[in-house]
Amino acid sequence: MNRITQAFILGAGLGKRLRPLTDDLPKPLVPIFQKPLITFALDHLIQLGVSTFVINTHKLPESFQSFFDKNGYRGCSTTLVHEPDLLETGGGIKNAERYFGVEPFITYSGDILTDIALQPLIDEHFHRGNDVTLALRETGLASGVAFRDHRVVDISSRYGVPGNYDFANIAVWNREIFRQIPPHRKISFVPIIGDWIGQGGKIGGVVMNDGAWFNITSRAGYFEVHRTIVREQWTPHYVKTPDWRMPVHKTAIVDPSAQLRGCTVIGRDCRVGAEAMLEDTILWPGAEIASKSHLEGCIVRSEKKVSGSHRNTDI
Repeated sequence: MNRITQAFILGAGLGKRLRPLTDDLPKPLVPIFQKPLITFALDHLIQLGVSTFVINTHKLPESFQSFFDKNGYRGCSTTLVHEPDLLETGGGIKNAERYFGVEPFITYSGDILTDIALQPLIDEHFHRGNDVTLALRETGLASGVAFRDHRVVDISSRYGVPGNYDFANIAVWNREIFRQIPPHRKISFVPIIGDWIGQGGKIGGVVMNDGAWFNITSRAGYFEVHRTIVREQWTPHYVKTPDWRMPVHKTAIVDPSAQLRGCTVIGRDCRVGAEAMLEDTILWPGAEIASKSHLEGCIVRSEKKVSGSHRNTDI
């Protein structure tokens, strides 16, 4: 079986569309039930055999440093590469060049949630002798990748070929990519791939429409992910911690007289007071809800204290 052991996780995005939720927590660290979003990507890749991770950061790097305080995750090496000036996807890959060996590596956006099977992507990369192999999907969000007969022949209409798939934010790369990206430059990988296609680069792809794929771009989408997980009892095959989906963390203290309705999630070390009522509300770790408070459709960020009545509000 073809294996890849090194991965680059893109964690440097600003999370603008999730503000104010991302004002004091990077989007990849936003909790999904009791599990930070980025850890789904890490678990997914560990199952494939990846043992070395490089993660780029930009906004609130101390949050990543705190989470990865021992430079590891599940026994795997994790290296944080901070970008004081945001370099975008291509520049971020180039900036991490020194951390990768000669073998191919995989990139995975730290803010997506999916259970698509990745081994076919790796197998295709080796079988076709590609320089790059993109995971492609009909996401309904975009269709800028023109994919024909196992080859990506255009991207973002660079050569006038109509696109038919979206990039699913996961790809396999040969080390040759580092020669294609100019150093110390803020640039997306999209024009880099566009140029490479024109130079005869072997840019392949695999269409991966099976499985779940979430790109959380709004508070409504954040709620919907939680509702979908509850409704479908969805658990990715690669997640080995069975208690990640619990609605109330075992360390939370909820008064017996409090009412929890709908899709309500109570995070680690939260406190909910007497006669409080929470409906379709998510509490991040350390949040405190005063007695007799009434919250509906709210998200309460970490360590925040709330009292009174609130509806459809991020606190």
